[in-house]
Amino acid sequence: MSDNFIDKRRTIAEDGLTANSICKAAADFPVSEIYLDREISQLAFNQRVLAQAEDSSIPLQERLRFLCITSNNLDEFYEVRIASLMALGKQESKISCKTDLNEALQHVSLACHRLVERQYAILNSEVLPRMAREGVCLLHHKDRNEAQRAWIKTYFDSQIRPLLTPIVLDPAHPFPQVANKSLNFIVSLVGKDAFGRRSSIAIVRAPRVLPRVIRLPKELSGNTQAFCLLSSIIQAHIAELFPQRDVIAFSQFRLTRDSDLWVGEGEVKDLRQALKIELKNRQFGAAVRLEVASNCPDELAQFLLNQFSLDQIHLYRVNGPVNLVRLFELIEQVKIPALCFPPFHPSSAIALKDGSDIFSLVNKGDILLHHPFQSFQTVVDFIHHAAHDPDVVVIKHSVYRAGMASDLMESLIYAARHGKEVVVIVELKARFDEEQNIEWTQRLEQEGAQVIYGVMGLKTHAKLSLVIRRENNSLRYYAHLGTGNYHSATAKVYTDFGLLTAHQDIGREVNEVFIHLTSLTKPKKLRYLWLAPFALHGEIVRSIMNEAKIAKLGRPARIIAKMNALIDKSVISALYAASKAGVKIDLIVRGACALKPGVAGLSENIRVRSILGRFLEHTRIYYFRNDLAHDVYLSSADWMGRNLFSRIEVAFPVLDKTLKRRVLSEGLRPYLKDNTNSWELQPDGLYKRRKPRNNQNRFNAQQHLMLSLSATSDGKKTLFSVTDSAIRAKAGPGEPDDASRPSSSCVK
Repeated sequence: MSDNFIDKRRTIAEDGLTANSICKAAADFPVSEIYLDREISQLAFNQRVLAQAEDSSIPLQERLRFLCITSNNLDEFYEVRIASLMALGKQESKISCKTDLNEALQHVSLACHRLVERQYAILNSEVLPRMAREGVCLLHHKDRNEAQRAWIKTYFDSQIRPLLTPIVLDPAHPFPQVANKSLNFIVSLVGKDAFGRRSSIAIVRAPRVLPRVIRLPKELSGNTQAFCLLSSIIQAHIAELFPQRDVIAFSQFRLTRDSDLWVGEGEVKDLRQALKIELKNRQFGAAVRLEVASNCPDELAQFLLNQFSLDQIHLYRVNGPVNLVRLFELIEQVKIPALCFPPFHPSSAIALKDGSDIFSLVNKGDILLHHPFQSFQTVVDFIHHAAHDPDVVVIKHSVYRAGMASDLMESLIYAARHGKEVVVIVELKARFDEEQNIEWTQRLEQEGAQVIYGVMGLKTHAKLSLVIRRENNSLRYYAHLGTGNYHSATAKVYTDFGLLTAHQDIGREVNEVFIHLTSLTKPKKLRYLWLAPFALHGEIVRSIMNEAKIAKLGRPARIIAKMNALIDKSVISALYAASKAGVKIDLIVRGACALKPGVAGLSENIRVRSILGRFLEHTRIYYFRNDLAHDVYLSSADWMGRNLFSRIEVAFPVLDKTLKRRVLSEGLRPYLKDNTNSWELQPDGLYKRRKPRNNQNRFNAQQHLMLSLSATSDGKKTLFSVTDSAIRAKAGPGEPDDASRPSSSCVK
């Protein structure tokens, strides 16, 4: 590769647009007026997810899925974000915006309560009644006929009761340990026990081995598919657990605990072993939220709050099951195609015939992969061929999330077993995937692979795979770099880009990253890759300020960036400075965004969109016009402090002009045009859903890409390029379309 690419790297001229000017960009504005609250912004994302469950144009089962996703997101929000705020509160600290922490928690809690109330209202008034009309019934005890109740009674006696251990509380029977997010019941009793004592409170834990959704036999369901919740069955028969006692009240309850793992660096000799110990403790971290049934008596709710040392603001009374995530089990059991999204079949980016060589195809030119519209199987095949190719001598691979069953991981194990040098960087602290990753490390090591757990204190989040092959008595590099995890299941529902390349300089730099991670030496200066925590932040800010310099000179300047979250204040300040200089900036931020767009004198040239749809938007793309150089970078990193300073992350350039156009025409332009699943952030932090204006046709970016890139009905595969004249209208060659951008007065 010539140095032409390197020559076009951004340098900031001495024209006042320095690091100091970034800090001054927002100096005239109070802090509360230039940054949005991270927690409230994250909850706003969950509100947008919940809006999908309200959307009557979405199939019913998918609406239920969005309800479950909202619940799962809220669980993690409490387990991590609220847990950290509560821990800070115990230290009597102040949050960054200098608002009293307790006041901030009250504000966030109020927003959470409103969200949960809306969630259960949608479930009970819309989704479940409509599913019942479609023949899928979730039966409460009062809804079950005599035959169904008799079957449930038999099921309870044979399958449930033997596994329950009711505990009546007294000095010899203290309050039991309650695991994180487990299903439990509190029972109020009267009368004497078998020993003549009047203990009044009992706790019943539902073992996690029991299914939460039970399907009734077909002969008892008529023309419907009938189901019961485990919680409903236990409640219907809870009195039978306490013979000769009267049950006067009861309620299901669920406790959410702090689930962030902490491993001290100073005394740890084996990170894997330390994490195993910490994982056992995760189930019993500090309590952060209590959910009870809506009709739970006040005295029982207060008893539980006291037991877990929680305030009333952390109590949630819910009109339904305390764990909506478990309704995923209902979705898995219902098989009615009309209630689901139509099936989607991704295309294959390359056609491998019997005996064909994937390496020769990559040598012909870089291959861009766009998941899930194009199959992740190409990546699996790349590693599979490397594992079986006798000329491959080394495979190096990073693992953040791989899943329980992974053909790709099995290929790495095969390669190690058959004598290849296999080096795998496994991030053991990938949140909620720790146990699975520990299992993979054990299997890899058993077969002779070198397994490294990343860098203490930093998470290895970069998505890299390197194959070194012996060709003509020399070594040749083949690399895959991506924005998403090497996880075949999530690759079917997350949007991500990946690049297969035989560019030797990039391959060498990928190898340098692996050497840096294994040897802990300072990495060499990289010419193509932006590596965090060393250079990524600086390169992003430098690129933003370069666009500001270009705008100051009176030339067109443009930034488009797509990511999951935008939180880092130094990057936001750089964007504000660029906006004030006249740079037109479009940001596609799926989740939390602390930047305020459309503020006069600060960010009137910035628009922020969030896209939600059938697939989870996960791609990170950075586009800088750079005087028609059209710099395009793909990355594993969001613009957050943790990604830029506390993780190993990589951003990599797309060099091929044709592939640059693909990234723009598939990864950015459709999302700027979307008027169906697009939400626009307002200066006050609220999101407004975009709708077709006047005579505009509806445009759904994900649907457009599905039609453009999916396999055709006759089994043939579509080509790489997306050609949509409407999207390309008014856009120069390789330049993003500005047609959908209103004037700055509209932004204000």
